[in-house]
Amino acid sequence: MSTFNADLLESVTTSSPQQAWGDIADHLWQTFSAPITPAVAESEIVKRDRSIIELENTVSGSCWDLWYQFESSVPKASHGIVEFWNRIQGGKAVLILDGISLRETPWLLQQASDRGYTVHTAGPRGSELPCETSPFAKSLGFAQRSALENNGAGGAHKLAGAGTESSNLNWKDCIGLVGTQEGFVFWHHFPDERMHDLSVPGEGLHKLARETHEHLTSDDFWAFVERLATGRRIIITSDHGYAACGLFPDLVDKEQVDYMKKLFKSGRTATSDSDDGAWVPPIDLRLATSHGSHRYVLGRRKWKSAGGYPTLHHGGLSLLEVFVPFIELSK
Repeated sequence: MSTFNADLLESVTTSSPQQAWGDIADHLWQTFSAPITPAVAESEIVKRDRSIIELENTVSGSCWDLWYQFESSVPKASHGIVEFWNRIQGGKAVLILDGISLRETPWLLQQASDRGYTVHTAGPRGSELPCETSPFAKSLGFAQRSALENNGAGGAHKLAGAGTESSNLNWKDCIGLVGTQEGFVFWHHFPDERMHDLSVPGEGLHKLARETHEHLTSDDFWAFVERLATGRRIIITSDHGYAACGLFPDLVDKEQVDYMKKLFKSGRTATSDSDDGAWVPPIDLRLATSHGSHRYVLGRRKWKSAGGYPTLHHGGLSLLEVFVPFIELSK
């Protein structure tokens, strides 16, 4: 597994934003896409998450201004989907796994290879900012995720001629929901819904790692993928990743804690016109993106809050929230 070496440190601190973000993306892919032995899956995923703490703290600390160029420097998953849709003539499909992060990439790559798929491209892409479901839907021209249900997305979106579906049914039952259209887009709610279920104190990354491994290596899941991929080239990607906030340190400065509680409550993004914090480096950022102006928790930060800060969350500015896998397959 790669480490935060001197070359990467030099790139992050001295290169252009485009070069720095490109090297960060490459480092994350090398770290998280490497094969995992199933017997140590949970501990290895936590180990990998911890291995980027130094990089994460550099990006949110001395190099925090890189975030102002994230949207313009990092190729987006949404743009990749539209490019793929326009490039591929004939059968094509997109499977959006809501909330899949780079952590889960090894299961997809290993299983695809083992099950006879050709991997045409595989790498990291950026989420929308905020890294939430609705901005991603809007970036593809859908009003919201639910608009895809029962082929209800209409024709005003960017994926011309697509049949659409959105569901949280088990994989086997999803097979029958895949239509016969030449182009098909399926947005499944796993693992995002489980992520939120497991975000309470006492749960967290270990359990989600076990569940995602079980799902993404199952015969039912790959039978569903095969149905989508029959006669079609397929993209598997995500709308956003997630932060394993249970591994983050608590803020201890009372003034900072009060500031974050007031602004974000127990969340990671907010819309607010309040004055920016006075700390340098900052603990949150206000960014104007293609989805409007929002405030974001910056980096690996959480704070004690009523009911406990979620152990798994998304919407803020940490590397595993804003980078997602983007894999193109055929069989």
